[in-house]
Amino acid sequence: MKGFTKTILEINLSKNSVKKTPLNEDIARKFLGGAGYACATLFPLLSKETDPLGPDNKLFFMTGPLTGTTATSSGRMVVCAKSPLTGIWGESNSGSDACIQLKKAGYDGILIHGKAKAPVYLEILDEQVVIKPADHLWGKGIYETTSHLKNLEKFKKPRVMAIGPAGENLVNFAIIGSEERAFGRTGMGAVMGSKNLKAIVIQGSGKIEITHPDEFKELTKTTNSEMMEIFTYEMMQELGTSGSLDMYSVSGELPIKYYRGSEFENTDEISGSTLAEKYLKKNHHCFACPIGCGRIVELGENGQKLPTIPFEGPEYETMAGFGSLMMNEDLEAIIKANYLCNDLGLDTISSSSMIALLMDLVERRKLKPSDIDGISLQFGKMDEVFDLLEKIALRQGIGNIIAEGSQQLIKDFAIDPEQVATIHNSHVTYHDMRSTSPMAIAYGISPHYGGSHNSCDGYMVTTGLEIPDLGISLDGPYEEPKETAIVAGKLMEYRAFYSAAIFCVFANPPPKNLAKYLELALGEPFTMERIVTTGQRILTLKRLFNLKMGHTPQDEHIPKILLEPLPESGSEGQVPDVATLFSEFYSYMEWDKESGIPLKDKIKRLELESYSI
Repeated sequence: MKGFTKTILEINLSKNSVKKTPLNEDIARKFLGGAGYACATLFPLLSKETDPLGPDNKLFFMTGPLTGTTATSSGRMVVCAKSPLTGIWGESNSGSDACIQLKKAGYDGILIHGKAKAPVYLEILDEQVVIKPADHLWGKGIYETTSHLKNLEKFKKPRVMAIGPAGENLVNFAIIGSEERAFGRTGMGAVMGSKNLKAIVIQGSGKIEITHPDEFKELTKTTNSEMMEIFTYEMMQELGTSGSLDMYSVSGELPIKYYRGSEFENTDEISGSTLAEKYLKKNHHCFACPIGCGRIVELGENGQKLPTIPFEGPEYETMAGFGSLMMNEDLEAIIKANYLCNDLGLDTISSSSMIALLMDLVERRKLKPSDIDGISLQFGKMDEVFDLLEKIALRQGIGNIIAEGSQQLIKDFAIDPEQVATIHNSHVTYHDMRSTSPMAIAYGISPHYGGSHNSCDGYMVTTGLEIPDLGISLDGPYEEPKETAIVAGKLMEYRAFYSAAIFCVFANPPPKNLAKYLELALGEPFTMERIVTTGQRILTLKRLFNLKMGHTPQDEHIPKILLEPLPESGSEGQVPDVATLFSEFYSYMEWDKESGIPLKDKIKRLELESYSI
């Protein structure tokens, strides 16, 4: 099997040891790389009793067989562990260029064990792998840490992955930053911080070998050319992921005033077109991506105390979270919030959701300013938000409660959980299920819960995404529950395959092209049938992992705040029929209706008998 380097780098921080172990090719054939390989590897090593922030949890950085090649939008890596936010499968996917350097250095992945006695960082320069003291970096933001490590004398053009104060202080939704990209959502930054690992700096000089390089190169030319003729990708290139914000406002998909509002005036003030017109300096392309949806912005002299040099700007989820969800129309304030989160090491979705929740609770008089350190939080007012972000990252005052997630806030202040937009302690992303019903399944039952628009992006289907080869299409947001559930199931399986191959979910070339990429790289047959089977196998394994960690169908409950109709919104008072959707989804997935456990015939068919719960 080419495409893989066939080596995993294992770091035991408790023992201060480094070793190189061979890639398990049996696992790679069944689960590919990325999250598939990571889940199969971590499954026997973790249990319900494993403390996500204890030394027995593992942190697995894993690339895929196409990482570092020219395959369309494949320059990605995952980080996986037991999540401190949810207690189940934790997975984050990023277009960090560190993945390319890791493969060039000769490693498919890095598996981190244990906990260092004091802060450390990891230096990887081809065969040279060294654990170094990081006391001088502890407490610093991600930008300063990255700048310091990129200027080390022994490196020429390294790439850095680092945590900020949020990760050091074990904020349950801390990210791992990697220059202009981030591993967000499920708290992988907190797991990294729990191990006293501040950063990883990587540079490689090797080559990534594939079986048929000339045919592979021609396939890339064809795939990129065909994909960039599609209007969706042209728009994403021009306006970024927030290019659809205006459309979502009309359709009711854009969440407003912590999910209670029907109208957000002046949506154009925070839209992708306004960002492009006023602040965009250039596009950021992840490696091997023809789209370049990343936004590098420049404010020049500004009153926000932000850099005057170009830096990473906000994408859709951040624009919605610090925009319409908070009733904020100030785009520069959103840019500042995004910058602070990226530097402090906070997930922008969880942070904005928690702060908007506080605004909602204060407005409804469920909390008083005295409950939140005297902060006068109001919808539409952003000054206090910036201070609150720092409090969260440093776990100061009310920030210490917010850092644990919504369940701690519910417990400490006797808040009605039905009025909190989280599932499994994870904050839902900003595609309102009242407008796009497949997202009820995405948020309730995806393998990493609450924020799983990437593991089942049903909102893309309801706005026009079709993958005919896999039977994925839907002619509107309010189809019959059975049809919706089947489409969501097929899409979730496909995204499980994506998480292992690895591809960016915003790029959707024909699946036959992706199968051909793998065949030309690996040097063995890879068919459409194998894509489907691999996706089903990985998704089922993630389900088994979660059940092993103690997950039950009762944890898939969707709170009422997300199911209350909004008569004057673009969703026209619609709400998804969750009970029927879930029942039909369980049937499609071949899961027992009571326990949620995959049926024995399916386990056998997918060759998963050895992964027992």
